[in-house]
Amino acid sequence: MRTVLRRPDFRRLFAGLVFSMTAESIMLLALAVWVKDLTDSDAMAGATIFAMVAPMALAPIVGWMVDRFRRRPFFIVTNLATAVVLTPLFLVRDRNDVWIIYVVGGLYGLSYVALGATLNGLIKEIVPEDLMAQANGVLQTVKQGLRLVGPLAGAALYTGAGGWTLPTVGVFGFVAAACAVSVLRIAERSPEPAHLRWITEVGAGLRHMVGEPALRRAVVGAALAVLVMGFSESLIFAYVDQGLGREPGFVGVLVTMQGIGGVLGGLLSPVVVRRFGEVAALAVGVAVFAPGALLLAYPTIWLALVALVPLGFGLPIAFVGLHTLIQRRTPAPVLGRVAAASEALISGPQAISIGTGALLVGVLDYRLLFVVIAVVMTMAAGYLWAGRGLSAPGRVGPVDPDRTPAGPAADVLAPGVGAADVILPDVPPSAVDPGDRATTVDRTDLPSVVDPDDHPSVVEPAGLPTPAGAGTEASPASGSGSRW
Repeated sequence: MRTVLRRPDFRRLFAGLVFSMTAESIMLLALAVWVKDLTDSDAMAGATIFAMVAPMALAPIVGWMVDRFRRRPFFIVTNLATAVVLTPLFLVRDRNDVWIIYVVGGLYGLSYVALGATLNGLIKEIVPEDLMAQANGVLQTVKQGLRLVGPLAGAALYTGAGGWTLPTVGVFGFVAAACAVSVLRIAERSPEPAHLRWITEVGAGLRHMVGEPALRRAVVGAALAVLVMGFSESLIFAYVDQGLGREPGFVGVLVTMQGIGGVLGGLLSPVVVRRFGEVAALAVGVAVFAPGALLLAYPTIWLALVALVPLGFGLPIAFVGLHTLIQRRTPAPVLGRVAAASEALISGPQAISIGTGALLVGVLDYRLLFVVIAVVMTMAAGYLWAGRGLSAPGRVGPVDPDRTPAGPAADVLAPGVGAADVILPDVPPSAVDPGDRATTVDRTDLPSVVDPDDHPSVVEPAGLPTPAGAGTEASPASGSGSRW
């Protein structure tokens, strides 16, 4: 991880994210504790998390907006807007004001999607592909490490000074993040204006994700896992209250133990991705979560402290695998939409899971629900592991049309033609040096074909069929339509 931290541009981005992640770690769990304290209801406390996740159903639209702007200024403005969104929390006084927390949580959910999609784009802009797993691992290590102090600090602030301290910390963190990232200098090109219908543009991220086998399996497997993982948002309050006989604030202690596992998982995540590949790393992260959930079916304080460590250990490995896969397998022009679409397809089941868990915890034994979580998570891990070959180490993914190679080869292209627009000629297998076969890119992986009418200097090989739509108004080479 030291390699990526030597890059000045990543260090500046990292500094800004530390501020916002610190604010999140202190504030978010404390909001649920605040609702629990005001209402004395496990379900309403869990509904706080649901309010933050539910707006992610709008993620495809948010991702489309992200792709319409340059990453750095959009990231700065969104951080400042998030700080403004938190200010109504200063008005919360009693049970009748809980709706304010829910509304703020919903708006925060929208900003969370926007910031996440923009962050993926920023990392792709400033970090080389071979360092993406390290960059994601560093961020996940810090994020999980903050679980060691953030929840306890949030609970201490709320207990000692009151709820007004939570939005204060949040506003400061997001404003500081905007200021830190403002000094980052990136040579970004302005996105091309949309030429297709907006609904087609919005769906471009989903179409890319469904059409890419590794992304498709990763998102489906992750969605299956979170379909029950969200139960824990409400179950943890019942576990602490009914099982351990502790006050709601003790949830902060358990989340701190989860943070210990998260730090270890974050440190090892780049190694797991490099050794096994992104999809396999996601499978490992999901699999480790299952035994931790099973241990929570038997309530005892010491077993609880042990169980939360594997729960925390698996999360950063899964996140690093998924985020690195998205960044590596997605062209820059649609990265915001793909990242947002993946959030929607994963967070949609998570929202359903959190809402269902808030209902089930009132009618079923929470211990039975922890067993259900363990069984379904094991099934999801098996599904992901079966597809590990889709992103095996050394496997070449789709070519990014926005990343033109430097050097003499880049200089001989026709004006306006990217490296991914050049059609490779048919080369007999015997003409390929065996030592170079590992790096040879199959021409069928290339996303587009150049229309010879638009670029006469590029010769299309004989016998190669022209894809449907080539040379039409929406042709990638024509410059008048969206590539996606």
